Amino acid sequence: MGKIYGEDAPVKPAFPSAGTKKNGLATPGKKGILLYIHVPFCQSRCHYCNFHSQAFNQVTFAWYHKLLLQEIALWGKRLKKPKLATIYFGGGTPSLIPLQQLDHIMKAINKHFKMTDNMEVTLEANPDSAQDVSYFRALISMGFNRLSLGMQSMNDVDLNTMGRPHNASMTLSSFNEARRAGFGNIGVDLIWGLPGQRLKGWIDQLAAVANLRPEHISAYNLTLEENTVMHKMCSEGGDFPLPSEKEQGRMFIYGAEYLESMGYLHYEVSNFARMGFMSVHNSGYWDGTDYLGLGPSAVSTIGKRRFNNPRYMDEYDAYVRGGLVGNDFEELTDADLLAEMVMLSLRTSRGLDLNEYKKRTGHDLIKRKQTLITALHRENLVRISHGFLRLTKNGMLVSNVIIQRLAFE
Repeated sequence: MGKIYGEDAPVKPAFPSAGTKKNGLATPGKKGILLYIHVPFCQSRCHYCNFHSQAFNQVTFAWYHKLLLQEIALWGKRLKKPKLATIYFGGGTPSLIPLQQLDHIMKAINKHFKMTDNMEVTLEANPDSAQDVSYFRALISMGFNRLSLGMQSMNDVDLNTMGRPHNASMTLSSFNEARRAGFGNIGVDLIWGLPGQRLKGWIDQLAAVANLRPEHISAYNLTLEENTVMHKMCSEGGDFPLPSEKEQGRMFIYGAEYLESMGYLHYEVSNFARMGFMSVHNSGYWDGTDYLGLGPSAVSTIGKRRFNNPRYMDEYDAYVRGGLVGNDFEELTDADLLAEMVMLSLRTSRGLDLNEYKKRTGHDLIKRKQTLITALHRENLVRISHGFLRLTKNGMLVSNVIIQRLAFE
């Protein structure tokens, strides 16, 4: 199957908040914007990955680093040094950035944007490139206060199948060194529904991870993307069959229930957190906060405008050095914004605010989609309480289908 529910992306389209306009460009509201820095470099491409990334080398990185600093300055000027709500370095593998260059980037952000006290500042790190306690201490000294560790699995066979460049021992070392350095907010990423995986093996994985007591756990169902190694491995007739749809459903339901029993709040389809440690950055995407994405292939949404950065380095070079930053955009329609509000709200445990929906549209969603919602409720896929429409865990299993019918039909 490979796609029980929608996956997160490095930069997620969001329902934009209303801002003011200066020189024709909407500017962020009072709560500030989410800043995403895309780092398109990896040691090697994982077998399941179709995100934009390339092999790390010093020459290309130096080129990227110079352009990124210019883009930071250009956007800071264009948006009149806006206030930031969060900073998130994603990729790719941000932990491949040499510490000196990472410090340059953080100082440029501080110069051209308004950083607030105690704001969430996250770096994605892979265990193979983040092993030393001195590295993590350097991150903390630069202002990073949240670490997202690309664990993916605690099983070496699974890691090898996924083409990950680390093993379980390296993961434990990385996690423990980050703790020793002083990181009090560590999230880990896991992938489930892997070839040969079954419910017991998945629960055993979660138990091993929960024993480490990370503050946050993201658990993503394996999605087979075309033109990836795993797509070829797991396609019909391949040597690595995936768990059945029924088995994957059991893994999702019982896995979520297990994490809840261990004190984690299931606050979004793929995300679990201890109280007080929900990802502020990702939550901002889901609740419609404006976001600015910098680096090749990054996406931004400010007001009703969506900006897409060029994907490849030569195009990104022309875009930045030519002063084209912020010039090209897609003007989102009210229908676009409404569909995204429904889509993103329903991914969260909070659900869709029916009063807000009515305020924006002038009609009652429950009445408008009464036949569909009644059927979904009967099948225990949705529930309505305190003015919110929410997906049940069973509904989350088929969230793509439900959201498509509620938001786009």
